[in-house]
Amino acid sequence: MLLKPSVIAFSPAQSAHALRDALADQGIASDIHVGYGLALVSVWISLVVWCDGNWFWWRVGWNDQRKRVLYARHPADEPVRAARRVAFRYEEVYRHHPRSELIADVVSST
Repeated sequence: MLLKPSVIAFSPAQSAHALRDALADQGIASDIHVGYGLALVSVWISLVVWCDGNWFWWRVGWNDQRKRVLYARHPADEPVRAARRVAFRYEEVYRHHPRSELIADVVSST
């Protein structure tokens, strides 16, 4: 696998906003939190995408044998493609953690 050089082309916040917009185009709402040289895109319960301006990365599972978290990553200069991959993960985690009726009622009333 070839890795791109670690030259920051975008700020973490710019990359996070581009990802948020690409997710919104797919009907997925998200929030952005920026600080300490990183940006976080909070998508759903247990689905947070980190961004440093070069890469997006998010948790995709657990390696029980090694007792380690497994991550996926995608270049930050491809937010639309990254959003497609995040959307697949979103569908998976949404099945395990659907929106509660209380939250759905609150959201629909605002």
